[in-house]
Amino acid sequence: MGRIDYLHDPDAPPANSVVPSVVAFVQDAGGRILMIRRSDNGRWALPGGGHDAGEYIADTVVRETKEETGIDVEVVDLSGIYTDPGHVMLYDDGEARQQFSLCFRAKPVGGEVRTSIETTEVRWVTPADLSKLDIHPTMLMRIRHALDETRKAPYIG
Repeated sequence: MGRIDYLHDPDAPPANSVVPSVVAFVQDAGGRILMIRRSDNGRWALPGGGHDAGEYIADTVVRETKEETGIDVEVVDLSGIYTDPGHVMLYDDGEARQQFSLCFRAKPVGGEVRTSIETTEVRWVTPADLSKLDIHPTMLMRIRHALDETRKAPYIG
């Protein structure tokens, strides 16, 4: 399934859904960031996805990171909440989703890097090399916020 991101674009379709989702900002001991190349739009992003009924939001972070990258993580804290109604994602099936994303910092605790049906590449990237990748501006903002360790939330549940 393909996806087009609209950011404050007057030609964007009106949103017809909102799905709570997460992204995981995972750094290894060397400071490299776990990044995926998405199969739906070809862009680089943090791993993540939609929250399922019956799970804690931190469990969504762990599940989605494992599914998309093969890496097991432990959630550390929350670095940002993103609900910009001007960011709409249009999918091939006609869904026009308003962004509703929580970005969590996490640390790797196991696993082996691998791709999935949702990822065409998975790699560890140094912060200095981020500018070499095609990353949507809203994802880059999440990464910058997560790199700022003063951005913390008191509760993850």
